[in-house]
Amino acid sequence: MSKEIAHIPALTVKSLIIVCLFAIALPFANINPQGIGELAPPKPPEVFPKNSWGMDIMFGDAGFGLGIFFRKEVAHKWTAFLDLSFSETKDEREFEYIDYYGNVITIGKKNRVFQAPLNLGVQYRLFENSLADNLRPFVCAGAGPTVLISTPYEEEFFNSFGKAQAKIAAGGYVGLGANFGLDKSSLVGITFKYYYSKIINGGVESLYGKEKTEIQGFFITLNLGMMY
Repeated sequence: MSKEIAHIPALTVKSLIIVCLFAIALPFANINPQGIGELAPPKPPEVFPKNSWGMDIMFGDAGFGLGIFFRKEVAHKWTAFLDLSFSETKDEREFEYIDYYGNVITIGKKNRVFQAPLNLGVQYRLFENSLADNLRPFVCAGAGPTVLISTPYEEEFFNSFGKAQAKIAAGGYVGLGANFGLDKSSLVGITFKYYYSKIINGGVESLYGKEKTEIQGFFITLNLGMMY
């Protein structure tokens, strides 16, 4: 047996001794794995200008609309806003068809009805610490007066405003949206909004014999503006 041990190469014995010494010393070693390649400190959040203004391009089940807005950050994550828009609204019971000549005809249509809401509200930013700053989601809600304008459907579109009638409603909307990008001078965003308003003085008649006292609708809004 002693002869077999004597024939073990010297290099193998030295290797075993080194491994044993390393195993004994390892529990006493103060090794900090992050000392070799520590992670970079987290990037501080982007600071965007507190004020913005711009225009809204609206697409809804009732048609197309335009609006303007002004926003001002009033506290961390909280932004106050004022917006004004103009869009068409329709009765959900309306039925349209296209005649032989390509004209869009609405059966029983009496008036075109437009809404112009002025809303004051607040916007709250979501997931600030979870998402990158180039995606800034938010929820919003606004309330205020709405002017409803009805024009005779049988009249030519622009000439019909000469016979327009106005009604006043009170309401507002709730929404979910997001702003995009890291540019600190331009604002690009999208908002999904649900509008509701209650007519105060009577109702509007979009279809013959079917007066409405409540107006509601869903809009997808493209927000384009400037920050300063």
